[in-house]
Amino acid sequence: MSVKAMTAEQLTKKIINKEPLFLLDVRNESDVKDWKIEGKAVDYVNVPYFELLDGVEDMIEKVPTDREVLVVCAKEGSSIMVAEMLAEAGRTVHYLEGGMKAWSEHLEPVKIGDLTGGGELYQFVRMGKGCLSYMIMSNGEAAVVDAARMTGVYINFAKKHDVSVTHVLDTHLHADHISGGKKLADQTGAAYWLPPKDAEEVTFEYERLEEGQRITIGTAFIDIQPIYSPGHTIGSTSFIVDNQFLLSGDILFVDSIGRPDLAGLAEDWVGDLRETLYDRYMVLSKGLIVLPAHFMIMDEVNKDGSVWKELGVLFEENHGLNMEDEDVFRQMVTNNLPAQPNAYQDIRYINMGKLTPDDEEQREMEIGPNRCAIR
Repeated sequence: MSVKAMTAEQLTKKIINKEPLFLLDVRNESDVKDWKIEGKAVDYVNVPYFELLDGVEDMIEKVPTDREVLVVCAKEGSSIMVAEMLAEAGRTVHYLEGGMKAWSEHLEPVKIGDLTGGGELYQFVRMGKGCLSYMIMSNGEAAVVDAARMTGVYINFAKKHDVSVTHVLDTHLHADHISGGKKLADQTGAAYWLPPKDAEEVTFEYERLEEGQRITIGTAFIDIQPIYSPGHTIGSTSFIVDNQFLLSGDILFVDSIGRPDLAGLAEDWVGDLRETLYDRYMVLSKGLIVLPAHFMIMDEVNKDGSVWKELGVLFEENHGLNMEDEDVFRQMVTNNLPAQPNAYQDIRYINMGKLTPDDEEQREMEIGPNRCAIR
């Protein structure tokens, strides 16, 4: 009996819309503990594939009949076989097309708001990885910030909206995922901007992204104002866009703050992190909409699938912004560093232009959640 595929895009929309879903993950238990699909209306069961080789009779009662059922594995092959066994047993099921690899790569565009001089700002939500990137569009031109390596998504979106990508910017040298910034700039002829303090070892030419500059998009002159904000990296730079939005990179998240240790300098950079959060950000307008480069948990995702909060609200609610004692802050940061991202050193070298792995190797490097936050 044939079974139907569910795409990563369809799954993303179901999670955003909180549609009830039963998810049977047939990967190994250790893989599921490290990284899984989450959603506020998702019920989750893990039964490794090797336990189902003799049939699904012993676990069929775990599979409900009152909601959609989705079988998931790493690449899709095992989930198809399990889904077919469940279908033969009389259950209606889907499998995740492309498996967890496809889930990791899907980007879902969500409109954040309109710009005062004409234009729009979109957030691209990578639900399976927790990565967030942005497109700022105005009067036929666009800038992309913190692009993922799946650059075709931005190119096709720009074509659909009849804009040309003229600027590509990275808030910092990423370590948890492979940047598509330089690749996208090469594909579109756009200028590629990178903070120079993060670019001392890069092997390619770039535009120096420094505080005090003004980058304009379109004839309406939508401003992108860089704000030097070290702490996650020594060069981390935030952007104020159109005096409405604060693109905070990996410095400030909705429910947490950035980690300072991915270059092995936690003790050195924790002071920079505090200065950025408690001094540089403190003087900014509390009405700015904070748009981070990542999210960690589904509670950070709004009803429409977007991820943002006003800066003033974060100063009230975000635990990392409410530690008056600097020593307590330092201990909280350095004592709560999560595990390092998968292959993070190689990813840094790729983003410097020092390594050029093929597409499949890049996919393998990015498997797993992002780990950029202190929680």
